[in-house]
Amino acid sequence: MGLRPIRRIVTTNDKTGRSRILKDGYATNTFSVLTELWTTDRSPASNEGDLDNAELSACLEPPAGGTLFRYFEIEPESKTAHLSKQERYEAAAAWFAEMKGSHLMVDTSRDPGMHKTPTTDYIILLSGEITLVLDEGEVDLKPFDAVVQRGTNHAWVNRGQETALLMAVLVSASPS
Repeated sequence: MGLRPIRRIVTTNDKTGRSRILKDGYATNTFSVLTELWTTDRSPASNEGDLDNAELSACLEPPAGGTLFRYFEIEPESKTAHLSKQERYEAAAAWFAEMKGSHLMVDTSRDPGMHKTPTTDYIILLSGEITLVLDEGEVDLKPFDAVVQRGTNHAWVNRGQETALLMAVLVSASPS
């Protein structure tokens, strides 16, 4: 199953300062479970130029000092229930390698998908169900619940029946 198409509208200003549409179409930079919508490489960000910044993203983390805006999808864990514990850990390791995020898997003793990014993440569950798993505790989310994830070791587990769709903005931060 492929990722659901996400329409993305990007605005810009023309040479005279008048606003216009730069891009209106489906986001094309997708990999693993991620659909990249935009990235910045510094703060304050530059709004100049006609470059499609979403095409610059190729990994789980934003650039140092930058941001990432993305959708991500988590399938129900029932789809991997037939796998052994070792196979689930190997699948998670392959998944993070595909997102160039293997180095973020600092302690997977609680769940194979645990990872820790040097970011502050603003996340909203749009559809489905998801559980945020932390080293100490977990919380079930329903659509439109929001999480501010502050550089903690965490995983997303979908114990529901349908694929969960989440929207996230990742902001580069000092490690905690």
